[in-house]
Amino acid sequence: MTAAFQGELGAFSQQAIAQLLGPKARPFPCPQFDDVFAALADGNVDAAVIPIENTLYGSIHGNYDRLLKHDFVITAETRVRIVHNLIAPPETNFAQVRNVYSHQVALDQCLDFFADNKQIQRETFYDTAGSVKMVMEERPPASAAIASELAAKIYKGRILKRGIEDDRENFTRFFLLEHPGAKPRGGTARSSKPWKTSLVFTTHNTPGALFRALSALALRDLSLTKIESRPLRGKPWEYLFYIDLIGRSEDKVVKNALSHLGELCDFLRVLGTYREA
Repeated sequence: MTAAFQGELGAFSQQAIAQLLGPKARPFPCPQFDDVFAALADGNVDAAVIPIENTLYGSIHGNYDRLLKHDFVITAETRVRIVHNLIAPPETNFAQVRNVYSHQVALDQCLDFFADNKQIQRETFYDTAGSVKMVMEERPPASAAIASELAAKIYKGRILKRGIEDDRENFTRFFLLEHPGAKPRGGTARSSKPWKTSLVFTTHNTPGALFRALSALALRDLSLTKIESRPLRGKPWEYLFYIDLIGRSEDKVVKNALSHLGELCDFLRVLGTYREA
């Protein structure tokens, strides 16, 4: 399979593709997230892999918004441990480094490293793996990049420092998106992983509307693993609610809950049912 992702080869999203689809999956790099969704919509790829949440950075809100623009379904999820490495050309040693390039989020997740090495300046770049590609191709003087070990291997960079991120509990959650009708991946009938269902809805703009909507799930003892509100475009001060719950949309209790929820909402859409990572 071919899977689109945002960034250059060597991005953490490429690692997510391997975890979701196996080592033979072909990564299809795209400059922007909109290009990722377009590649799948146009049939240029079989699937798309997008980050949706990071344990430190929070939700990637733009990707939640993009899910609504397309009819794709979530067929799997995975989590990638984010390990940031300082990478430079082979001829560069750590004492020579004065500038470090990477995505702003990656730089912000390595603040302790920069506090301990005040001689090094942070330089924002559009992509973590892209920063390694640039440093290796252009060889700016006294420069290095922060990215994954995979990026170092692809662009033949030298890892000067490993694991320079501030927090070791740094994980990013990724969704696998496919066209409607695709079956969930990553689990068999014998799998011990629980099922999850992701959905989005809007409520009437009346007192207690959200309470009544959530009661359709609570009264059936359905466990929520996430709830996220997003502004509803075109309707100021109204909101969409994204929810992840434990259970399959085909299960009787979940099906009844969704039917009840639909009666209480202006809009309801199931985004996918898949095995928990």
